[in-house]
Amino acid sequence: MSFVTEIAAQSNISELPQPVDPEIEEMMKAGVHLGHAKSKNHPAMQPYLFGVRNTISLIDLIKTKEKLAQALDFIKEVASKGGLVLLVGTRPAARKVIEEVSRNFQMPYFTERWIGGTLTNFKMISKRVEYMETLEKEKAAGELEKYTKKERMQKEEEIVRLKKIFDGLRPMKRLPNALFVVDINEDSTAVREARRMKIPVVALCDTNSNADLINYLIPANDDALPAVRYMVGRIGEALEEGIRMKAQNAEIQNTNKTQNTEAQNTNG
Repeated sequence: MSFVTEIAAQSNISELPQPVDPEIEEMMKAGVHLGHAKSKNHPAMQPYLFGVRNTISLIDLIKTKEKLAQALDFIKEVASKGGLVLLVGTRPAARKVIEEVSRNFQMPYFTERWIGGTLTNFKMISKRVEYMETLEKEKAAGELEKYTKKERMQKEEEIVRLKKIFDGLRPMKRLPNALFVVDINEDSTAVREARRMKIPVVALCDTNSNADLINYLIPANDDALPAVRYMVGRIGEALEEGIRMKAQNAEIQNTNKTQNTEAQNTNG
């Protein structure tokens, strides 16, 4: 008995559409539908729940698919316009995959504890990133040799400390156009700062999350590595497509510009 059929039986549903949607089936295999215990549910997530299985709330993956499509369209639009998406995932299950996707598409990311003021006091954060990069350049150029051994060690330790915190923010030379958050309960400060700065938030919303805080919510398990990897991977695909669209638009504009110039020269 498949899990879809099992859910149908437990929910007294006699029939389910066949064949099963491949996207929904893939999400089920990743555990995207598995929420928290019913007692931990947030009222804002009620419209996105399918039911309960062994006291565990189940997320309605049909609604997840709909909301995911909306979120991906938004991410693609941001990327196609050359915008920045800051990806945030500070829990162990999210760190590696967030870093992988962000580095692949030169997007800023945060995988360590969120630093208060990252968005609301961006100038100060930018100065810390600049200081880190200055120290790295000095070290690469051998300029640290002029200091005593103790001073060199202190500066090298400072570089390591700063990189752990700010390494992912190198591409963020300005405020991001959107924020993607894996766990809005874990990184609630990031969500609050984005809302204060009027930066749209895309986020996974587990059954214990306040979905009302999010512009583009994606009802999904935000704890299990397979579910997080699946969803962050989909965000990565949207970024890739958006960046490709940007390149295509730039190529079309350059072609049109060349053709107009040639036409003017011919007419002249």
